[in-house]
Amino acid sequence: MTLVSIKNELIKAREARYAVPLFDVFEQQGMDGTLDALINRRAPTIIGLYSPYTQLPNIRALVAYIRSRAEETDVPVAIMLDHGASPENCLQMIEYGFTDVMYDGSKLPLEENIANTKKVVAAAHAAGVAVEAELGHVGMGDQYESFGSQRVGFTNPDVVEYFVKETGIDFLAIAFGNAHGFYKGKPQLDLDLVATIRERVSVPLVMHGGTGLTDEQFRGAIAAGICKINFATSILNGAVENMKATALNINPSGAADANMFALLYGVREAYCSWTSQLYDVFGTTNRA
Repeated sequence: MTLVSIKNELIKAREARYAVPLFDVFEQQGMDGTLDALINRRAPTIIGLYSPYTQLPNIRALVAYIRSRAEETDVPVAIMLDHGASPENCLQMIEYGFTDVMYDGSKLPLEENIANTKKVVAAAHAAGVAVEAELGHVGMGDQYESFGSQRVGFTNPDVVEYFVKETGIDFLAIAFGNAHGFYKGKPQLDLDLVATIRERVSVPLVMHGGTGLTDEQFRGAIAAGICKINFATSILNGAVENMKATALNINPSGAADANMFALLYGVREAYCSWTSQLYDVFGTTNRA
C-alpha cells in the first residue's frame, strides 16, 4: 500500500473498534524507529509533523525522506500535518506532499473555525488529501487542573453535526478531558461524551494528548469511539533518556566523548520501543 491517505484506514478502525496512531517525528532517526516498529507489527501508521517545525529550512527534504521510506513498505503509511496553524500552512504542506492535514482553528469562534476549515477542505479534497479539524479545545497538561475537572473546552455534542456538515471534514478531533503533554493532576476522560458524539456523526473521532494515560484509559476511549490517537511527548522524553544513558555508558565521567552514532541510535530505539507497545494497546497490530 505504501504511502496513502489515512482516511480509509480510519474508516476501518471505526468499524472494528481499534485506533490508528499518529506519531510526531522531527528527524530521520524518529522516522526510522517508527518504520522498524510498523513493519514488525504490520500496523497502519500516521507520521505526523508538528506545524511549527514545518517552517524549518529543511522541511521539504524531511518530507521527501519520509515519503521515500514509506514507499519502501507494503504497510499503509500516511504523512500528516499536525495542528496546522492556518489555512495557508495546510495548503503549503499539501503542495509539499502530505497525504493528510489537520487544520486547528479550535481557539477561534465557531463560525470562523468553520469558514477557515472549509477553505482547507476545498483545496485538500481537490488534491486527494483528507482533513482533520478540532471542535472544542484540547488544552495543555501542565494547566490541566484549571480546566479538566471544570470541563472547560470540552466539545459540545449539540454542535458536532452542524460542524461536520458545514465543513465537510474527514476526521474530527474532540476534547473530552484529554490534554497535550504531561498531565498535572489525574486525567478524567468523559467517555460517555465520546460515545454520544460517535452516535451523532459518522466521521472517525480523534484523541490528542495520549501521554500519561493508562492502557485501560486508551482501551476505554477506543471502545467509546476514538479511532485515531496522537502521541508524542513520552516518546520524545524516552529518546532523551536513551541518549543520556548511552552517553554515560560510553563515558561514565561525562557525555563529552560519547559516540554520536550511538546517541542517534538511542532516538531510533526509543521510537521503536514506544510505538511497538502502543500498536498492541491500540489494537493496530496486524491490521495491515
